[in-house]
Amino acid sequence: MVRAFRPDPVPAAILDRVLDAARRGPSAGFAQGVALVVLEGADQTSSYWDTVTTPAWRTASSRWPGLSAAPVIVIPLANRQTYLDRYSEADKAASGLDRAEAWPVPYWLVDAAFATMLLLLAAADEGLGAVFQGIWRGEEELLSNLGVPEGWKPIGAVALGWPDPRGDHPSPSLSRGRRPWEEVVHRARW
Repeated sequence: MVRAFRPDPVPAAILDRVLDAARRGPSAGFAQGVALVVLEGADQTSSYWDTVTTPAWRTASSRWPGLSAAPVIVIPLANRQTYLDRYSEADKAASGLDRAEAWPVPYWLVDAAFATMLLLLAAADEGLGAVFQGIWRGEEELLSNLGVPEGWKPIGAVALGWPDPRGDHPSPSLSRGRRPWEEVVHRARW
């Protein structure tokens, strides 16, 4: 995850390739209940930051200058009703997944996460930096400001752009190291 960006714009062709990769993520029942709101340039991204952060945080955070320079913010959204409707159709109705509580895992969120991961990987392939972050405040105001229809839920946001290695602050959590292979991969059984 990159937390410091240069303000240089991302060329449209590159951004479109990254967004297209996200659009091609797996989708339960091919419901495709994922949407992406894309904010480009300081005029659009500054309203995002103003809504989801506080002036106090922006003043106190060592990461603020680098994050705020990101020329693109992508907000992945999931729509539960799209999945419930899809699983009400004749070819899926027998599954009983036309009710949210019937799903063992909410695949509308899983599919949005798949799309986000593909976006992150495509960004890296293009030489871009990106960071996924939660929307910890201002979600309702943000969705209203962006004209997002009712029923769509953001899973977070991705700041995207050209990395600025001079201002990046890798997470101190990285010092924990990766868990060993044998603690993660279990073949045939646990």
